[in-house]
Amino acid sequence: MLFDRLDPIGQRVHIQGVPYTVIGVFNPPPELFGGQPSPEAIIPHGALVKHVRYWKGWMQFLVGPAPTATTPQAMEDVTEALRLRRHLRPGQNNNFAVVSQEKFLENLNNTTLLIRIVMLALSAVGLMVGGVGVIAIMMISVTERTREIGVRKALGATRREILWQFLVEAATLTLVGGVAGMIGGGVVALLLAVATPIPAHVPLASVLAALVAAALTGIVFGLYPANKASRLDPVEALRYE
Repeated sequence: MLFDRLDPIGQRVHIQGVPYTVIGVFNPPPELFGGQPSPEAIIPHGALVKHVRYWKGWMQFLVGPAPTATTPQAMEDVTEALRLRRHLRPGQNNNFAVVSQEKFLENLNNTTLLIRIVMLALSAVGLMVGGVGVIAIMMISVTERTREIGVRKALGATRREILWQFLVEAATLTLVGGVAGMIGGGVVALLLAVATPIPAHVPLASVLAALVAAALTGIVFGLYPANKASRLDPVEALRYE
């Protein structure tokens, strides 16, 4: 937040050392992927040319067609003006891009969808690998605690109680891993926010969703070892060495 809870209208911000007066705000505010606020500003072209002589990054111009012009006609006029401005010869490829709002939104939606699919696939692979690890750990636990299970059953523990015991242990195991992952992700986001201009943060909804997914992973993949433990014969379990 630049101005905390103050009204930004009339306040001053510095861009590359040049002060600018805020005359309006985005509504709704622009966002990056994941709902993070985007540090964007619209500067009049005249002020940009006057104060910003050497721009190291890419530059975006927003142009609207006149009331009597169509979008394709406006794009053609802008393309011709930029080619003249950049001294491009006939037949020479453009070293810029002119994109309509509809095409820009289409590209943005496609990119966002692709990123979500890739992230979902990576998350699914991670959950599968973690689930296999949960099965292996819980199977080892069942084997090492066979006599303990036999004693509990001999003392009156039911199959359901044994089943829930191991399911809770599996869910606790994955929850601990989820919390550790959240802490690591928070540290990375903090370092990213400090080292780059990207205001990275971890939304609370994402944290809760990750913890729920971790617990469900433990329950689903811990079901087989827990079921096996609950089905052990108490007599055979007490004889196990």
